[in-house]
Amino acid sequence: MDKIKDRKIVVVNQASNYLTVGFCNAFAEKFENVALVTGSIHIQGEELNSNVEVRYINKWVERPASKKFISYIIACLKIYWLLLTKYRKHEVFFVSIPPMGYLLNLIVGNRFSMVVWDVYPDVFKITGMKETHIVYRIWANLNRKSFKKAFRLFTIGDKIAELLEVYVSKSKIIIQPIWSIFQANERVSKEKNPFVTEHNLQDKFIIQYSGNIGLTHKVEVVIELAELLKDNTDIIFQIIGRGPRVPALQKMVEEKNLPNCTFLPFQSDEMFPFSLSAADLGIVILDELTSKGSVPSKSYNLMSYGIPSVYIAGEDSELNTYAHKYKAAACFVEKDLHLAKDFILDLSFNKQKWSEMSANAIATAKLFRRDNADKFVDYYLNPLHD
Repeated sequence: MDKIKDRKIVVVNQASNYLTVGFCNAFAEKFENVALVTGSIHIQGEELNSNVEVRYINKWVERPASKKFISYIIACLKIYWLLLTKYRKHEVFFVSIPPMGYLLNLIVGNRFSMVVWDVYPDVFKITGMKETHIVYRIWANLNRKSFKKAFRLFTIGDKIAELLEVYVSKSKIIIQPIWSIFQANERVSKEKNPFVTEHNLQDKFIIQYSGNIGLTHKVEVVIELAELLKDNTDIIFQIIGRGPRVPALQKMVEEKNLPNCTFLPFQSDEMFPFSLSAADLGIVILDELTSKGSVPSKSYNLMSYGIPSVYIAGEDSELNTYAHKYKAAACFVEKDLHLAKDFILDLSFNKQKWSEMSANAIATAKLFRRDNADKFVDYYLNPLHD
């Protein structure tokens, strides 16, 4: 098929990962001219198509919060300048970071689209910000204008779409799920797993949280579960990741004297498949104030390896919908951790139930494959609404 030559597109994400690479490559299958504006590219499996032109801006800064905010502002200014100059004739496909970057569509003339999987300003509720706060009200008002003006507005699930309907007509929203890093169940058995051997985890039921440990991640829930199950010496909790709250959480584990809860840094890309393979049960956590507006990508990675999950999230969350619909996880609100404890105990002893949930996870993972990137582009070119 001949590629589109009379249109150009630039994908924008200050911190590009496998999803951004997938979007770029999918567009490169259809468009002759595809560019990427980014601060960094983290390759996880899929290489970026060599025909995609890359223009680097400043990198995303994780912490402290003040430097992160400054990096966002600098990135917005650089993106704005590039859209006025080098990419003034390009269509724009905005992904994720900086979080306010999509609002640039209000001041540039480019045909502008965005993928929304963390809904701002709603995320700020985690900090105690009320809807009456001036920042919240201004951002919400800008959302209404920005989303209305968007060429295509994508989100990844029904519940997040419901949240977006506060700002824009439902008919404007295109729902398309994303995909896992892993495209097949390549889980490594514990007997052959170097991660298991290195950390002496043979014969343990491993419950794993792997990801960022920031404000929106109430990882203390993992510690509370570990405390509830501290008498079960065959059950181990692993917290793998980084973030500003790690020292406080480590102190909490020390004060509670929990030998069944350990911390590890993010694993290398080479070790990640082995560390994930070690898990018998994954934990995915979202604060109930904001859980309707997000789906962590780790939930898809766990599915792809056939690993059952326990979700700690609100009843109105996408994760709760996943748990009931796909039967590969169980979802609990934070006040019902005793029920989560009972679920974990049951799963650790009941091998048949674990196998059934594992099989459900593998089946569900087929819905979240890399060809979903191609579906984004198909909808971009020919949405069902048209």
